[in-house]
Amino acid sequence: MLAGGIAGERFDVGVAGVVAERADLFLVKALGNQLGFGLGDDLVETVIAIADAARAALHEAGRTVWSRSRDRHESATVTDLFDEAGLDHDPALLTAYRDFWEPHTYTDPEARPMLERLRADGLRIGVLSNTIWPREWHVGFFERDGVYDLIDGDVYTSEIPWTKPSPRAFAAAMAAVEVTDPARCVYVGDRLYDDIWGAQQAGMRAVHIPLSDIPVEQRGADEGAPDGVIHALADLPGLLASW
Repeated sequence: MLAGGIAGERFDVGVAGVVAERADLFLVKALGNQLGFGLGDDLVETVIAIADAARAALHEAGRTVWSRSRDRHESATVTDLFDEAGLDHDPALLTAYRDFWEPHTYTDPEARPMLERLRADGLRIGVLSNTIWPREWHVGFFERDGVYDLIDGDVYTSEIPWTKPSPRAFAAAMAAVEVTDPARCVYVGDRLYDDIWGAQQAGMRAVHIPLSDIPVEQRGADEGAPDGVIHALADLPGLLASW
């Protein structure tokens, strides 16, 4: 079983929304550090103005990076995003960026019981995520939430050339869990284009779990008809057992 994400919010974060909502705090903090003064200085308004410009640049860069994923299935990294936005790629800015997103990375409480049940049923568990984040961030979040030990293989598109729905991305995930026959794989995801249509084009069956309201600009030209639909992770083992 391959999954696009098992977080309570959206683990498979769309980069178009990197700073679409209330990212000022992390930008102000980081830019203040870059310019050499703290938030208590009189120049904080200047930093806020710079942060507004940086936010707009990051948002536009995110749209560009996401469009490459959607239309050309090309992967990207955080470095690519910041380069596209014309921002310095320094440790303080990266740390603040990660801290901003971390509250949205917590794993669904149903994830571990569901994964344990699938393991008990003899299934191998894989993760394939469209992401600009580095592997160590994702692994750290899974380890923090006590589920990484139940994952047999994980692929993050920030470390391969392709993104979903490219069949090559799904092939990389299959290789990670040491499976060669896509017909024996089921992919679970919340996006009808990247996850459902993509998995089916790769020869897998696909289960839709509609956790997210996908922005219009991130929706692809094709939408797959899922082989199954669930509304909670706890429902997955029963669905798979019925097949």
